[in-house]
Amino acid sequence: MLTQQNQAVAPDGLPFNIISLRNANGTVLDVMDWGATWLSCHFPLADGEVRNVVLGCAKPEDYLRQKAFLGATVGRYANRIANATLNNHGHPIALVANQDQHQLHGGPNSFDKRRWKILNQSLQQVTLHITSEDGDCGFPGNLVAEVSYTLTDDNRVEICYRAKVDRSCPINFTNHAYFNLEGEAAGDVRNHKLQIFADTYLPVDTAGIPTAGLTRVDGSGMDFRQPKRVMQDFLQDHDQQLVSGYDHAFLLKPECHSGEKPAAILWSPDNKVQLTVYTDKPAVQFYSGNFLAGAVSHHGEYENFAGLALESEFLPDSPNHPEWPQPDCWLKPEDEYRSTTVYQLTAL
Repeated sequence: MLTQQNQAVAPDGLPFNIISLRNANGTVLDVMDWGATWLSCHFPLADGEVRNVVLGCAKPEDYLRQKAFLGATVGRYANRIANATLNNHGHPIALVANQDQHQLHGGPNSFDKRRWKILNQSLQQVTLHITSEDGDCGFPGNLVAEVSYTLTDDNRVEICYRAKVDRSCPINFTNHAYFNLEGEAAGDVRNHKLQIFADTYLPVDTAGIPTAGLTRVDGSGMDFRQPKRVMQDFLQDHDQQLVSGYDHAFLLKPECHSGEKPAAILWSPDNKVQLTVYTDKPAVQFYSGNFLAGAVSHHGEYENFAGLALESEFLPDSPNHPEWPQPDCWLKPEDEYRSTTVYQLTAL
């Protein structure tokens, strides 16, 4: 365990704190308290090469300038909420919009843009805490939440979320890490092979707002039930063309929901690294990095498709679609939000 204080200061006037987690195999995971952000993951390969497989910035202060949510912990509600409005059993609740008339990833100045308090840390785990007052970005109720990162000796990055509210509120935490298994400076990620264990996905409009119900992947470029290169069917479908690639939520098969069977698997083009995603969330948002150009990197700026995201979550706009076949996203005061997503790296 190593905690470093960067000399630069965050908007709250305090230094950025960086926590390094290390395992017995030499994998090093860096996390920052600003945004509870996953900064990097240096992973040793079988031939001795070490790759940083997570996109990130050169300096902590650079995260203030990028708008791609690189590695951030996203909440209260990840993804989009249409017209920045919650439908609470027929009673509308106005949220603060930050993507035209819609809300994205919890709204402006949300959890990715705030300091999280470090509760505890060890060589292979760190837990961070945040509070959010009633009315924060429009959401009802006071919230307390925690996220913990654990790096196991078998190279599992386990991200666990917990939250409580004192008024009913939709909760949907995720991590917005971008992966490139060739190394974060390698370039176009679309040569990776990807498998997603889902029979259906949600079509969206150009703003990423769902436009129809769950749709079968059969016979379309959205079918990742068997491994294929991301480039293979890229922009084949009208649904992809609307958002310049893949930026869609896939409803996972029921057998994935326990978190014991994979939700998705990603392979590097040279077949040296495999990333397996496990989650107890009902869906995964696959984003192929269509609008990454200009995001600050370790080496200047990223180009489009420099990395891809596999975000575990409820389906987008779920508070307004109780008919969708997934658990209720509304957290009640008597309950506790708990969710775990695992990203397991394997050297092939």
